[in-house]
Amino acid sequence: MTRTIHTLRIAFYAPLKPPDHPNASGDRTMARLLMAALALPGHEVTIAARLRSRDHAGDRGRIARLRDIGARLAERYAARSLAAPGRRPDLWFTYHAYYKAPDFIGPLVAERLAIPYVIAEASLAEKRRGGVWEIAHDATVAAVRRADAVIGLNSSDRAGILPFLAAPERWHALKPFIDTEPFAAARHRRSATREALAARWGLDPEMPWLVAVAMMRPGDKAQSYAILGAAAALAADRPWRLLIVGDGATRDAVAAGFASCADRIVWLGRLDGAALAETVAACDLCVWPAINEAYGMALLEAQAAGVPVLAGASGGVADIIADGVTGVLVPPGDTAVFAAALSALLAAPQRRREMGAAAARQAAASHDIVSAAGRLDAILRRLVAA
Repeated sequence: MTRTIHTLRIAFYAPLKPPDHPNASGDRTMARLLMAALALPGHEVTIAARLRSRDHAGDRGRIARLRDIGARLAERYAARSLAAPGRRPDLWFTYHAYYKAPDFIGPLVAERLAIPYVIAEASLAEKRRGGVWEIAHDATVAAVRRADAVIGLNSSDRAGILPFLAAPERWHALKPFIDTEPFAAARHRRSATREALAARWGLDPEMPWLVAVAMMRPGDKAQSYAILGAAAALAADRPWRLLIVGDGATRDAVAAGFASCADRIVWLGRLDGAALAETVAACDLCVWPAINEAYGMALLEAQAAGVPVLAGASGGVADIIADGVTGVLVPPGDTAVFAAALSALLAAPQRRREMGAAAARQAAASHDIVSAAGRLDAILRRLVAA
């Protein structure tokens, strides 16, 4: 097919986890959404590399080896592109570069091919300079300095990134986004779905249903589940049932955290697609302590389904939840405050309904993939034209 001047060839790379990785996560979901948003205007988006540069332990030797592998892959990719000009990318686009998963490939390719280099969701922490993370931190600094644009999905990253940008106008804020349509459609099927779930799991449809959606793994997710379990126990004087969507290595530990209210928990395991959207839409309140959450894809999906959210105000969570309007934000890690907010919302069904309606409106207006695609398209076209 003949390529038009309106089509860009975009080389896409996600160093933390490739978009086609088999293990579900919010990071993989966002990578896929970015690829879809970039393709909406008609651009050709291809995965340029699958090297996972993530190192969770700060192993200097391993990070150095990953750096060297990245350099070789970059040289190989650039050589192939120069040998076949018809497939040469117009732009390199990296998603999520930080000290645990630096981009060792994109800056080298962009320099060799003389094309724009873009990062979406980069973060820098000065405390990682030096020590075991020095190589990875320095690589991320170099990538940000080389970037023609940094797409900021998390407003809390801005302060750390700006000092290293070649010019402050290279920071471009972009609201986190999803395809809101499946969740909006599920909202309109809420009554039928709720009736079916009530019959299947023995739930009282007149009782408030809470929902939490998160994988079960060590670290921040495990800590969030522990806080949620403790808060649920503190709110046990009120009627509620909690539907938990997710699975993973810490499943037994998570279950132990809800031991005092085990009879109120419904374990649904992993859900995707329509099953996830419909289950969330059938609930009354999404609850998640959000320890060290970037912004929380599941929280955005819940709002798109017309469900208000109670969450910890970590990172960029406030970028997607309007406190008191589409949900309630509390200090992250404070179990007592989370439990008090939960009890207050359980006692206020009309407030929940009003916040849920506002959440659906906000998601459709400000967090949909179509509007995100338009903003990304405008940014990238300007870079390539320049």
